Amino acid sequence: MTTDSLRYTRIPTHASGTIPAVGFGTLIPDPHVTGKATKAALEAGFRHLDCAERYRNEEAVGDAVQEAFKAGTLQRRDLFVTTKLWNTNHRPERVKPAFDASRRRLQVDDIDCYIIHTPFAFQPGDEQDPRDERGGVVYDRGVTLAETWGAMERLVDEGHCKSIGLSDIALEKLREIVAVARIRPAMVQVESHPYLPEWELFDFCREHGIVLQAFAALGHAMKPNLLADPVITAIAERLNKTPAQIALAWAVQRGSAFLTTSTNPRRIQENFDISTLPEDAMREMRDRITTNIRFNSVVETGVPGFIPRVG
Repeated sequence: MTTDSLRYTRIPTHASGTIPAVGFGTLIPDPHVTGKATKAALEAGFRHLDCAERYRNEEAVGDAVQEAFKAGTLQRRDLFVTTKLWNTNHRPERVKPAFDASRRRLQVDDIDCYIIHTPFAFQPGDEQDPRDERGGVVYDRGVTLAETWGAMERLVDEGHCKSIGLSDIALEKLREIVAVARIRPAMVQVESHPYLPEWELFDFCREHGIVLQAFAALGHAMKPNLLADPVITAIAERLNKTPAQIALAWAVQRGSAFLTTSTNPRRIQENFDISTLPEDAMREMRDRITTNIRFNSVVETGVPGFIPRVG
């Protein structure tokens, strides 16, 4: 019996090398829990870790990775590490110090992909979520995304940063950056799942050698519940898989990468254990799923947050 290789898929980019399609996200509030979950993810087989300055737990991820290195179960070259520049550090002079601080916390010399967390610049400073007296976000009008991108490109020039990317970005804004970029994005991270396939953005990325990486790939347990969708549950039952495994396999099989986050070791293993879907299942998901919904409003404001829905 041959092992299905879908979970080990690596997607080539216009930049040198490939990106593991199956990724583990570390947006976990408690650093102690983050460390345990990261360890479980590495043991399950995940080789792409997605981190961020904003998550305030890079040290915990770094500790778990170092533990695996010391145990001899993992080598640095086997691991793809992504982390992100937060909105308060968009001014060009703040980019390198933020990058170096993430490297220190993660305890790695090189970052495989450094991503601008959102296209929105916030007031620079140590307060990650600057607000005015009325509770509104204080944006920084003194810097453009193109200027921030230029500083990201210089990180690649200087070494230690192998590739750069963008997150929470709409197609129109991505087109603007691709048009002026000296170094194109290697990866774009956006909300995407069978209820928000983002086909137009996906096709643009593919055309330019950019990997589209889906966050909230399982719909973030929001309503309407993607994992209770009748098309997905019927396919899962037919193939003796979980609905989550169907949704994640769909993401990789169509040519995108995904991120999934869990603190439950059994669920972490389940999310890694995906396998190739029959073509008729892929067709069914494309043709018969008609719900179209965005759960996270970050693309409109730069403030991460899932939108609760009733019913």
